[in-house]
Amino acid sequence: MASLQLSSHFLGTNTKKHSSMSISRTYSPVPCTRLFSRKFMSCSMSMNGCEGDFKTPLGTAETRTMAAVLSPTSATESLISAVSELKCQPPPFSSGVVRLEVPINQQIGAIDWLQAQNEAHPRCFFSRRSDVGRPDLLLDLASEKDNNNGGSSDRDLVSVAGIGSAVFFRDLDPFSHDDWRSIRRFLSSTSPLIRAYGGMRFDPNGKISVEWKPFGAFYFAVPQVEFNEFEGSSMLAATLAWDDELSWTLDNAVESLQETMLQVSSIVMKLRKESLGVSVLSKNHVPTKGAYYPAVEKALEMINQKSSSLNKVVLARNSRVITDTDIDPIAWLAQLQSEGHDAYQFCLQPPGAPAFIGNTPERLFQRNQLGVCSEALAATRPRGASTARDKEIELDLLTSLKDDLEFSIVRENIKEKLNSICDKVVVKPQKTVRKLARVQHLYSQLAGRLRREDDEFDILAALHPTPAVCGLPAEEARLLIKEIESFDRGMYAGPIGFFGGQESEFAVGIRSALVEKGLGALIYAGTGIVAGSNPTSEWNELDLKISQFTKSIEYKSTSLQRIN
Repeated sequence: MASLQLSSHFLGTNTKKHSSMSISRTYSPVPCTRLFSRKFMSCSMSMNGCEGDFKTPLGTAETRTMAAVLSPTSATESLISAVSELKCQPPPFSSGVVRLEVPINQQIGAIDWLQAQNEAHPRCFFSRRSDVGRPDLLLDLASEKDNNNGGSSDRDLVSVAGIGSAVFFRDLDPFSHDDWRSIRRFLSSTSPLIRAYGGMRFDPNGKISVEWKPFGAFYFAVPQVEFNEFEGSSMLAATLAWDDELSWTLDNAVESLQETMLQVSSIVMKLRKESLGVSVLSKNHVPTKGAYYPAVEKALEMINQKSSSLNKVVLARNSRVITDTDIDPIAWLAQLQSEGHDAYQFCLQPPGAPAFIGNTPERLFQRNQLGVCSEALAATRPRGASTARDKEIELDLLTSLKDDLEFSIVRENIKEKLNSICDKVVVKPQKTVRKLARVQHLYSQLAGRLRREDDEFDILAALHPTPAVCGLPAEEARLLIKEIESFDRGMYAGPIGFFGGQESEFAVGIRSALVEKGLGALIYAGTGIVAGSNPTSEWNELDLKISQFTKSIEYKSTSLQRIN
């Protein structure tokens, strides 16, 4: 259990237990406020699930599926009718969560739907990366029982966009086992698409800077209105959650949802992913180049000391970009998505907060029932201008002793951590090159089988932070980061993703930016410092990593195309 203790600084440790009940059914509708607050600012027209008694199961957790329709307009009308019917015939429970969903017989981009919605609402977006060409280790590990249960029910789910919150979870204290159980209380294996999307700070015990305060130490939300993009189809859904003990009744939830539904736009325009129509006025780095070089030298000095156990530390930089007009975070994310099929795209925006967006290639973990997989991703090279040059760079990366050391540290540490919570761990392949649009990395997949599904919290405790974003040993690296870095990482390099009743998945929040109205954006990047690192090469790597963000804000041109 050494690796669990190693990460104890990054997650809370209190533990309690609860159980849950749930049902799922097909439903055909027929015609037929309150503000909750706590010690931390609350989400308007919702409730903070962290205040609930997670030992007491909800009265019901269910999904009602309406007949499929042809357009978002028809789906919106069907949902409004279903909400009215629910108000006329309420479930006889003092607490519960109900998802109402309407399939749409055409594939519409979730990010396009989100762009059409009122930006005053809290927003979230999560798009899975394409794993085509990589082995599915979870499938290899799945037992006959898992296969008989059908495994994940959403293999064709491409991306999810949400506005508002049926229930949210947020606190200033580090994410704890109790908080995880509070979230799990609102989830159900029979309603797998009821999910809590969100993230956690890289270092929840660090001082929170003003731009990150609305996010707390962690923030998750079950979207109030949600758009699911599948391969070949789509779905519009609405979720209600209530708990009389929290003074948030079903009537409160219905009233709030009806108000949100009236603001849902069904006119969806397809984003043409060209540029943002903004120009850069200034760009400043923290640390500056003059301060970064001594920081790297200081880290190398500690790494090379015989008395030091430090093998690696990841030093980050934020780049403040000021533009002539506000950057649209959803349009920016759409641009990242156009070249990021091999990466996760995400957006997380609590009420009254900046938008945290990212295009990260790195998975922290994916859980499907008892199966869990992670990966090692480290060492960076640019892509070549030609096929021959790209192959030369790949060979150099594969044979570099310095990069092999950096990568091996990450892979072996993740393997050790998975071994602490799994009965069996598979590593496949041991080392290969993963090519992205602008860079290439050393890469390996790891998978194991949890002893219990309730060990999900331990996955986070074990895997975050990985050596790829912090260093090794984690605590020594964290202390050096705290000493050297003069800015708050916030959720940069933290876990970003979702908890679900059947499946959970988290990416590592790198290659990311915090977009603030009137203040431009903060773009984050980091590099791993190991024995043999060169300050100039590391600085150039930082520039390479943020280039996917900066390339689209140097000139003006943008357009929209209506989806019929």
